[in-house]
Amino acid sequence: MEERRNKYIAVQYKLYTVDEQGEHLVEQTTPERPFDFISGFGFALEAFENKVKNLAKGETFTFELSKEEAYGDYEQERVLDLDREMFAVNGHFDHEHIYKGAVVPLQNEDGNHFYGRVLEVTDEKVKMDLNHPLAGAKLLFSGLVTENREASKEEIQSLINHLHGECDCDECGCGHDHGEGCGHHHE
Repeated sequence: MEERRNKYIAVQYKLYTVDEQGEHLVEQTTPERPFDFISGFGFALEAFENKVKNLAKGETFTFELSKEEAYGDYEQERVLDLDREMFAVNGHFDHEHIYKGAVVPLQNEDGNHFYGRVLEVTDEKVKMDLNHPLAGAKLLFSGLVTENREASKEEIQSLINHLHGECDCDECGCGHDHGEGCGHHHE
């Protein structure tokens, strides 16, 4: 297929991590809910996008991404002990959202949004892991391209609105609320 930006791409895939013990299924999309994105916006991992963007509808794929091509090394420095009062709402600790294993949206001083996973909650601290859940892993994708075409102006505008937090998720089809994520491993 010819190289162009702003292509609407939909893929159905299985995602595995690969280590010395073999392959471990992490995520699987369905025909009803494929992973779809518009190329050139940084919505998918760059290496993933590069592998699928020139495949035609109906083509299958199987490829690995090194940890460097995926989410990089797991960095112990990204595990932080944060003061418990940072997670207070109206003067009370947010037990509903902050518990071991919870993935919570965070924001830094510069206004950048990211997610952290709660590792431990004590009387004074909340231990948060800011690494991507797949950091340090080699990834294997196996799947099928279900759509690859030029994106419409409406699809591009909808994505731009979505990136700015202005979408109505029932209308845009992303199927999630902006606090939880959609379950796909995007950049």
